[in-house]
Amino acid sequence: MSDGATTPTGATGDGRGTGVGLLVLLGALTAIGPLSLDMYLPGFPAMTRGLGASQAQIQLSLTTCLIGLAVGQLVTGPLSDRWGRRRPVLIGLVAYALLALACAFAPNAGILAAARFVQGFAGGMGVVVARAIVRDLYAGRAAAKYFSRLSLVFGVAPVAAPSVGSLVLQFGSWRTVFVTLAVIGLLLAAAAAWWLPETLPVERRSTGGLAGTIRTMGSLGTDRVFMGYVLTQGLAFAALFAYISGSSFVFQDVFGISGGTFSLIFGLNALALVAAGQANARLLDRFSPRVLLVAVLLVGAVAAVGVLTGAVAGSVWPIAVALFFFVGTIGMVMPNSTALALDRQASHAGTAAALMGSLQSVIGALAAPVVGLGGEGSAVPMAAVIAGAAALSLAAVLTLARPART
Repeated sequence: MSDGATTPTGATGDGRGTGVGLLVLLGALTAIGPLSLDMYLPGFPAMTRGLGASQAQIQLSLTTCLIGLAVGQLVTGPLSDRWGRRRPVLIGLVAYALLALACAFAPNAGILAAARFVQGFAGGMGVVVARAIVRDLYAGRAAAKYFSRLSLVFGVAPVAAPSVGSLVLQFGSWRTVFVTLAVIGLLLAAAAAWWLPETLPVERRSTGGLAGTIRTMGSLGTDRVFMGYVLTQGLAFAALFAYISGSSFVFQDVFGISGGTFSLIFGLNALALVAAGQANARLLDRFSPRVLLVAVLLVGAVAAVGVLTGAVAGSVWPIAVALFFFVGTIGMVMPNSTALALDRQASHAGTAAALMGSLQSVIGALAAPVVGLGGEGSAVPMAAVIAGAAALSLAAVLTLARPART
């Protein structure tokens, strides 16, 4: 594995964004997912009344958006290996803004769900290309450090998005939230047009067409180490998604914690994730990404067992403390697993990032209903999914992702 990095403008020499500006732009592109999924959550009650729909029908728009994000990444990654990185991002962002407006004017829940799928697809175009751009520019430890910096946005966006949505609702209806998302999409499109470099020169682009893409997907699917890191990340994300989808119910309904206290706990956990991501960047000066990944997965598995133990005992504060440590580990799992997986696929970074991102979304999406199947009135279902996914994530990195001996 290389520990170096290429020069950001060296790929094409177009002189566009580098340094902090590029980091902020790529971070904003990765934030499209959390913004799309979480920003309109405070408006759910008003949406059910305004559209004359059930809660399940409104929640369907959340599911279709998540599926769209997965499919958008899967389709766009290979295209970015053929077209370059800038064009898919610009097309995706403009489409995202227009589709956000379509959501704002949706007359019923069915049309809203359909529009949200296509909006998610367009948003996924930016998410996957952002990962591919990082791999174009950096490798090894340098890539892991860069992904660690991006985790700052990954940790903050899911927490900030509902608060921003609540603020927007103070000045308008739930439709105003989607208008705000449209404005964000247009601003990002303008920023990308001005600042985003083309990091994949023509001579490095794939030319195999659909058949070539299928062959590449096949080779990725049979790469044991790559798929091991993909599953490692996807299962860790499933554990995180189980926490996100179940923690409000567990803390407020099961244990009677107030909304303000829950928000504080949720915010502290997000802070732990962000802090761990930034610490990861410094630790990479001394340790390899794989060493850090295995170590932090071990810590995460122990913390997850702590969550399960507290749930079985029916004690809220042991659960809260264990979750703080568990959620913090995700801030190190994501950048290191992403860098290790993509480091093996320099010539097909877009396709590899697409497969990784789409599988992560699918595996994560399965976690929420599994938590719900466990029934109400107990913290054990959420804790069991977290512990099980954490254990499987650790097993994947120790077995499937084990480097071949030379």
